[in-house]
Amino acid sequence: MLTRLTFRQLEYCVAAGEFGSIAEAANRIHVSPSSISSAITQVEAELKIPLFVRHHAQGLSVTPAGAEVLKEIRNLLDQAMALYDVAGNVQSEVRGPVRVGCFTTLAAMVAPELCQGFARAHPQAKVTQIEDHQEGLIDKLRTAQIDVAITYDLLVAESDIAFEPLASLPPHVIVSELNPLANHRSTTLEELAQRPMVLLDLPLSRDYFLSLFREAGLSPLISARTGSPDVVRSLVANDVGYSLVNVRPRNHHSLDGKKLVNLHLSGNHRPMKLGLAWASEQKPRHVVEAFMHRCRSFISNEYIPGMAAPGRAARSVKSTVAAETTAAGKQPS
Repeated sequence: MLTRLTFRQLEYCVAAGEFGSIAEAANRIHVSPSSISSAITQVEAELKIPLFVRHHAQGLSVTPAGAEVLKEIRNLLDQAMALYDVAGNVQSEVRGPVRVGCFTTLAAMVAPELCQGFARAHPQAKVTQIEDHQEGLIDKLRTAQIDVAITYDLLVAESDIAFEPLASLPPHVIVSELNPLANHRSTTLEELAQRPMVLLDLPLSRDYFLSLFREAGLSPLISARTGSPDVVRSLVANDVGYSLVNVRPRNHHSLDGKKLVNLHLSGNHRPMKLGLAWASEQKPRHVVEAFMHRCRSFISNEYIPGMAAPGRAARSVKSTVAAETTAAGKQPS
């Protein structure tokens, strides 16, 4: 007698194949490793073929037969998700799964309010949040591993990826409160090029920050680099160097409790555009469209979940500079 397989078991198998590790898959989709391991065992027993080869302490590799099975499972899951659209349209409800990709540096600030708020507003929807760097998100959109991504306008010029900008995030500078620059309101690339820099070393993000110096005919003095935004902030807070960033968290401290100071970067520099990306050849399902509509309502230059809005920050800098200029003009000669 055949054992019935659940869609959740199939989803867990697909996740294990995509991330090449039970532990990593469990971490990315927020379930226990034992749940994924059990699902793999159940599916392999039901189909009577091995989907994966287990490597001790080195994750999983997909067998040739497993690759074919996982491809069909993805197609099956896509068809199943389409059923929610049919049912939702009939009942005028937003329901079914929506897989939201989020750029690594935004995941802790922007995505939780959007995803959890959407889930509370639509109890019949199941939201899964998946973090990755830009190249990983683009690949996941192309392979239908995620439905939509909250990300930047990096590497989205290709015809198969649609991008809708929602907010403009200009680069700014963060330094430790111990750094001499902390007493300044703004600084320049020329001044920064003479000081040690902590670089956010993520694909494409790295190229963006370095291009700012290159376009000015300068080269930064990189003293440390890391792919973790939290580590960048901690290194800066410990005065290893300054860093260039686009996100502006409402919290002005690193994880170790040390204070950070934001500085305006003088000059006209290309901002990053924050927005939504999706595979242009795939029409978003009803639940995905509903989530995208929420993002459009909640992200703008005047408000971004978890962040200081760029529009307000810019006005604050202008008013401060104007006040300082006026005060300087009143000083006796």
